[in-house]
Amino acid sequence: MHIIRTPLIPENEIEFIAIRAQGAGGQNVNKVSSAIHLRFDIRASSLPDHLKERLLALSDQRITKDGVVIIKAQTHRSQEKNKEEAYRRLQEMVASIAVLPRERRPTKPTRSSQKKRLEVKNTRGEIKAMRRKILD
Repeated sequence: MHIIRTPLIPENEIEFIAIRAQGAGGQNVNKVSSAIHLRFDIRASSLPDHLKERLLALSDQRITKDGVVIIKAQTHRSQEKNKEEAYRRLQEMVASIAVLPRERRPTKPTRSSQKKRLEVKNTRGEIKAMRRKILD
């Protein structure tokens, strides 16, 4: 397994937008914008090209067709903690693609496994043949 060092994403490449959180709340919920929308443009970022390609190839619903990552954080009551949470999730996303999958080495089935497969297949065929109607 080959691991690439995950680069830290500079904050000047990330756009934080404060929005009102969803769900039930008290008197404060309608006045305070504590939830955070994090927007990160993959194509315009300073990430290495191979990481950009891998990020864009991800089938993640948080990545738009334009190559912008949008993460919404609203678990905490403070805006600052939600900002940290969103940034942490973005770093996790980038770290997940930094681990390259192992290359598959093709293998051949052993002779005994091939023989066993054919025997099992033949046995099943015989069992099913016994279920048929007997023709005179």
